[in-house]
Amino acid sequence: MKKMRVGIVGAGNIARSGHLPAYKELRDIAEVTAIADLNEERAKEAAQLFNVPRWYGSAEALLEHEDVQLIDICVWNQAHAPIAIAAARAGKAVLCEKPLASSLEAALETERVIRETRTPFMCGMASRFSQEVTLLKEMIDRDEMGTVYYVKTGYVRRRGTPVGWFTDLEKSGGGPVIDIGVHNIDCAWYLMGKPRPVRVSASAYAPFGDFEVRGVSRWQALDRGTGKVNTEDSAAAFIHFENGAVMFAEASWALNAPEGRYTQLCGEKAGATLDPFVIYRENASHFLVDERPVVQPVNRFAQEIRHFIDCIRQGREPIAPISDGVTVQRMLDAIYRSARSGREVEL
Repeated sequence: MKKMRVGIVGAGNIARSGHLPAYKELRDIAEVTAIADLNEERAKEAAQLFNVPRWYGSAEALLEHEDVQLIDICVWNQAHAPIAIAAARAGKAVLCEKPLASSLEAALETERVIRETRTPFMCGMASRFSQEVTLLKEMIDRDEMGTVYYVKTGYVRRRGTPVGWFTDLEKSGGGPVIDIGVHNIDCAWYLMGKPRPVRVSASAYAPFGDFEVRGVSRWQALDRGTGKVNTEDSAAAFIHFENGAVMFAEASWALNAPEGRYTQLCGEKAGATLDPFVIYRENASHFLVDERPVVQPVNRFAQEIRHFIDCIRQGREPIAPISDGVTVQRMLDAIYRSARSGREVEL
């Protein structure tokens, strides 16, 4: 079977730390043949570092001149939609890093074009591909937990505001909610069985801005941009679903609280947590038991990409289709609208 020819758009941190190393693991099924970035020198540097034969100074140049089958989008949020649309119209399959877009309007336009062109598409929701999530989803699908009706999830940094385009609202679409909170919101919603969200109540805060703290490292975007800091520092939300379930979600780049990442799911028959991975239920003798399954770590990006390539070849829908990306975008959009208005928002 011939290798899938891949073009990566964006030569920044997520491409270098996540996607490009994953393709090295997948050399049996995929080959990165080109990489593009608005900074052509950065594209050249990444290409040479990962033995990619061609590099370009724009996505348009890659799409026009490179014979690729799959476009992997690793750029800032605002550019997700236009590149995905251009790739779809060029006849390429598309893998797009989370979130689907920087706004709901852009996400809906992307969905329209993807469906119109019948483009194989997957949202890059790597958290769905951890071994813990995979095993827990199998357990839930076997109805071992019953209906999951209450979820708490959070991605909290005490001090960890990234430097660069992340804090520029025009390029990012938001702060920690759309940057890191999206991982937990999507993963928890996926494990809940993807019920339809109906209302959201949220608050967001921005007292810290561009802080200075000794001994704290910060994620550095390779393109530092304008240096704007006009997004939230933290936010918290209640999301209500059509089936009566509810999710509490919080995300922060800067918050005077213990930092960490957590997800807790409560079902009718059992519950579970991620980070750490524990199952909470009764045994046959009606004792309460805590089970700690032993799992092996996996490269989530490699698992994600392999899954999508298999789906393209077999004509199957991936586990993170564009409809999921749009629904998650609706939740993100509602969180921001509720926080701005100080009112509950109906979807």
